[in-house]
Amino acid sequence: MKLYEFQGKELFARCGISVPKRRLVRSFEDLETLDAPLVLKSQVLSGGRGKAGGVVVCDDNASLVQEGKRLIGSSLKGERVLALLAEEKVDILQEYYLSFVIDGELKKPLIIASAAGGMEIEKVAEEEPEKILKLSFDPLAGPSDYHFRRIADFLSLRNELKDLRKVLRAMYALFNQYDASLIEINPLVKTSAGLIALDSKINLDDDAEFRQKEIFQEFQEQQNVIQQNNAKAKDEGTITYVPLDGNIGMISDGAGTGMLSLDLIRDFGGEAADFCEMGGLTSPDVMYQAMETVFNRATKELKSLLVILIGGFNRMDEMAEGIIRYKNDHGLSVPLFVRLCGTMETEGKKMMIDSGLPVFDDLEEAVEKAVMAAEGE
Repeated sequence: MKLYEFQGKELFARCGISVPKRRLVRSFEDLETLDAPLVLKSQVLSGGRGKAGGVVVCDDNASLVQEGKRLIGSSLKGERVLALLAEEKVDILQEYYLSFVIDGELKKPLIIASAAGGMEIEKVAEEEPEKILKLSFDPLAGPSDYHFRRIADFLSLRNELKDLRKVLRAMYALFNQYDASLIEINPLVKTSAGLIALDSKINLDDDAEFRQKEIFQEFQEQQNVIQQNNAKAKDEGTITYVPLDGNIGMISDGAGTGMLSLDLIRDFGGEAADFCEMGGLTSPDVMYQAMETVFNRATKELKSLLVILIGGFNRMDEMAEGIIRYKNDHGLSVPLFVRLCGTMETEGKKMMIDSGLPVFDDLEEAVEKAVMAAEGE
């Protein structure tokens, strides 16, 4: 299963890889709400978008709307463009290539690195093979610090070793956790703020779908909507709720995000009262229903509520709408800690703040505060 760029970047964000601020655009009306400068990127599954005119830098609002209308509905390398990723411009100091892939001959995973980022790696390998580093590693043990240092030296990123190690570890975590056959960042860029993934290419192994049903379902629902297959948003009756033994209510917008949140709650010394995930496509009504579910079905007295939302396709202003509506209808009997990021993030945060509700930028900070509140601190 190939993922769209916006889906890959959602996974990157979940694992701590820095990506530009972004928003998914599916209509001409959405274009009118954007402010330049931005980069418009056609969401297609084929490669070579840049050369084919599918990636456009827009420095003013007029060109933003004009180029957006040109791209939406156009054909790019035989594929219809039905969505764009509107992304902030990044000041680039240097571009690099990184990927994790399965080597068919060695039957081992490989890390591939190059300072020739932004180019087709196959062309670089053919014409300038000395610019590419390939390192195999034990699939059970994962890459070691030796691999990280070797790559840092090859890319002349020794001063950025800490950031590079974080990126590589996160890429391996995705590669391993989701049975991926390819995790690629091209380019990974060096900026004054650190290393940022400007693009994503992720292929999940179709033969492993039986182990990855939740993530396949989540991303297939998103792709169905992009591909206009009349997929409908998830309804209230399909919220997943599992009661647990703790006193911290937990709501997430995906199974992967939920599992990460549970782990972090335990890391900070707390215990979750539930596993509640909305999954896939959702809405304000589903967010509202999830709040009701957690409060009404808790088997122990809740001491705090943690809501973790990482939206790629889901809009954060709609999630905020559901939370605020629940608060206005029922009030909140425990402290609420919300971390949201992704599509319409700025608007969602403003809505929360205007309603007097706390919102966090940092995932670990939100979790830590929820645990502290549950402990009476």
